Amino acid sequence: MNDMERYRHLNEYLKEKFGERTLKICVDGGFTCPNRDGTLGFGGCIYCSEKGSGELINPIQNISEQIRYYFTTYRAKRANKFIVYFQNFTNTYDTIENLKSKYDAALIDSRIVGLAIGTRPDCINEEIVKLLKSYTNKYYVCVELGLQTSNNTIGKIIHRGYTSEQFTKAVMLLNKYNIDVVAHIMVGLPQETKEDIKNTVNFINNHKLQGVKIHCTYVVENTILADMYRKGEYIPLELEDYIETLIYIMTHLNPNLIIHRISGDAPKNILIAPDWNAHKMWILHGFERKFRERNLWQGKFFTPTIT
Repeated sequence: MNDMERYRHLNEYLKEKFGERTLKICVDGGFTCPNRDGTLGFGGCIYCSEKGSGELINPIQNISEQIRYYFTTYRAKRANKFIVYFQNFTNTYDTIENLKSKYDAALIDSRIVGLAIGTRPDCINEEIVKLLKSYTNKYYVCVELGLQTSNNTIGKIIHRGYTSEQFTKAVMLLNKYNIDVVAHIMVGLPQETKEDIKNTVNFINNHKLQGVKIHCTYVVENTILADMYRKGEYIPLELEDYIETLIYIMTHLNPNLIIHRISGDAPKNILIAPDWNAHKMWILHGFERKFRERNLWQGKFFTPTIT
């Protein structure tokens, strides 16, 4: 068994689905978040920077211009098919008319085969899901939902602003319209225990999902978490602890889930801690080496739920 067979890599899944290498184009849709505009709160989640999760995007105001610019770069030469990914902030948090206008503005090139939307579960309703469904005649559509943790108490600590029950409701609605769902979970959140990780994995396995993104919790400038870190109120995980937790998650996850990533990448210019987050290969190689040495694979200890 080689490393590529030990867990379900996104790149391989997309190659199978579209017949060739397929890459993501990250787009800034100019969205905000109910946790930032005062609807639920200000400042977002405690780990979220001023630019949201899309800190690596260098936005041009017009969405279509962002797509056109991408196709002038070297990255566009690495594949023939692409999925537009609305990444930072809450990309369903607008009127239906504005959402359609923004999504349409990105779908302007024949090489684009899919649409991925990053959002919050409390910003999903039937009208929005019907809009997303309308694109499925021509495009692959996927919704990425932040969960982070199934523990609602930790959810309050990180200022998530929604409950795990709302996540379940959003997933069920997306399931109803046969739209793929990818859940985001985070490792190393404040006050998180091994039992919390176990419960979050079980929670994930009890939903009809198609994929998972696993993020390490990192501290960046101008966040509440940065203030907590400097006051000694938050201590990030060590690399070895993260890798061991990652191994637990991967061996207990449903083996059919596509693994979209196994770590989060903080922009190096605003990263405060942990230092190892700046070295993606340390995480990837460290995890895959231990996985191989211990003869582990995704779902090795997965137990299907009896219904």
